Amino acid sequence: MNSTFSGIELGKRSLFAQNRGLHTVGHNLSNASVEGYSRQRVHFNSTDPLYRPQLNRAETPGQIGQGVDIARVERVRDMLLEGRIVDQASGEGYWESRDTYTRMLEQIYNEPADTSVRNLMDRFWDSWQELSAFPEQMSARQQVLTRGQALVEGIQLRYQNLEQIRSMLEDEIRIAVDQVNTLTTEIAALNEEILKSQAAGDNPNDWLDQRDLRVEELSQLVNITINGSDPDEYNIHTDGYQLVQGTVAGRIAAVADPANEGFASVVWEEGGERTEFSDGRLAALLELRDVDVRGEIQGLDNMTINFSDLVNEVHREGYGLDGNTGLDFFVEYPFVNNALGNYDRNGDGEFDSTYVFRVTGANRLDPEQQVGLSGTMTLSGPSGLVTIDYFATDTVADIVNRINFSPSEVVARLDNNGRLTLKGTPASDIDDPDFVIRYMEDSGQFLAGYAGILQESGPAGAFSFDQADSVIGLRADGLQYTIAPLTHPAGWIAVNEELLSQPASVAASLGTAGRPGNPGDGSAALQIAAIRNQPVQVGQIRSFDDYFADTVAGVALKGEEADLALMTQRAIMKDLRDTRQSISGVNIDEEIAQMIKFQHGYAAAARFISEVDQMIETIINRMGA
Repeated sequence: MNSTFSGIELGKRSLFAQNRGLHTVGHNLSNASVEGYSRQRVHFNSTDPLYRPQLNRAETPGQIGQGVDIARVERVRDMLLEGRIVDQASGEGYWESRDTYTRMLEQIYNEPADTSVRNLMDRFWDSWQELSAFPEQMSARQQVLTRGQALVEGIQLRYQNLEQIRSMLEDEIRIAVDQVNTLTTEIAALNEEILKSQAAGDNPNDWLDQRDLRVEELSQLVNITINGSDPDEYNIHTDGYQLVQGTVAGRIAAVADPANEGFASVVWEEGGERTEFSDGRLAALLELRDVDVRGEIQGLDNMTINFSDLVNEVHREGYGLDGNTGLDFFVEYPFVNNALGNYDRNGDGEFDSTYVFRVTGANRLDPEQQVGLSGTMTLSGPSGLVTIDYFATDTVADIVNRINFSPSEVVARLDNNGRLTLKGTPASDIDDPDFVIRYMEDSGQFLAGYAGILQESGPAGAFSFDQADSVIGLRADGLQYTIAPLTHPAGWIAVNEELLSQPASVAASLGTAGRPGNPGDGSAALQIAAIRNQPVQVGQIRSFDDYFADTVAGVALKGEEADLALMTQRAIMKDLRDTRQSISGVNIDEEIAQMIKFQHGYAAAARFISEVDQMIETIINRMGA
């Protein structure tokens, strides 16, 4: 039956409920400016009434209410919206990083006009043009050397600036790896606390907010997907890998990679497999370091080694005022000292590779002559081998162009004597060496009997760099080859010290029959100056002007793409975050209204208890006297 003191219990429940509501409002107001906090709401249920519909219930009309109970305190959160924010946050992190570093690249190429590499190179060509007009003047030779040194310093400065950005990216990658590990560890620890709290029947709202905040921070760094459908295990995946599994956190590590000049590869600590993040800040940093900035350095290296190689090609054949010949204008440092280009690639103490940069055939070719041969050349490419067909009606120039516009990592040109020259280019794959011809094969006779590079056609006469002494398999009589240059020629290019100490040895004439040219002969200087405008056929770059134009345009387009993509991504994220703030954010006015409601409720409950107390006092103290 209903107790005499049930009114006191009913009022007490109301006091506790209103008090809990006031505390929740205070908690909301205290955390109004806390990042990631979601406003909380108390949900009340009426207490189970008397009596239940059973045979022993009291004979009373209807059920007797017993007041209010606190059902739960839950946070106001739209989980579908949170999922969209997590999905989009990785894109925002990705484009923020790309925008920052492409701006740095643009600053490198926005050099003052007087000190830009392009302007220094123009001055270098002008000095050769002047030497061709005054081949007997020492001042003209000194000007060539001075401007050559200025150009070298400009190239080295650009290389150093690019390397500095790459080192900055390396530092940021290592920091990002530590941040990912810290966040996954914190999320796993929160999962444990949340699971314990929920098992006890509580709503750990503040811990849930903290976990969601860390998940959003993690999604800025790497692309993730969340599987929260299992109430006992909160899982986070990234590209098929488990990053967090309940209370267990997966860890990644930055491990130095010798194949990538010692820069770190990001791998899974367990198993050592390389990570493959497709979005997020970390993916952008890796892409910038290993694709964008590395590509800019490779382009500068490619321009530098071919530029110096073309100048040296003419200068070696020229004669100075002192009759010296056979001198290079720019110094070229070979990657290995072995005359055959042999190199121990796997570090076991035995030669296992051949590093050759350039091979020049023995036969003089006419670019306009039809070859009258057909076959298929096979050359090394970015991933595997590339085949290039040629036909009897093709001219030599047609085949050279077909090689240069193919996806292979070998380029072709005819040198000053009309001989076919093949060169290795920078490699797309980090595991492959730069400026190394990795494979050459011809099913027909173009590279063999016609150009005089291979000894025979077919697989038996193929050149492959992955074995020692491969140059022995090339044609011996009249063929020339050059060992691959030391890594990053843009960083070590220099003017020949012998010329700096003896300017008279700077070649101006080509001479005839092995003898110096006549007085006033500036043919060698003129031929070097002509490199400025003539198609040098370094791959798809027909001239050095093309290189500078393509480089500046490429960086500008990357910057524009990053800027536009970041603006779009930020607009999307702003809309999502504003929507979340309207749902989950603390509104001061709304909380004050809730406070007044609970204050009035508390006062009403207290007044009710006072009235019940007076009624009980009347019964106890005034009845039966």
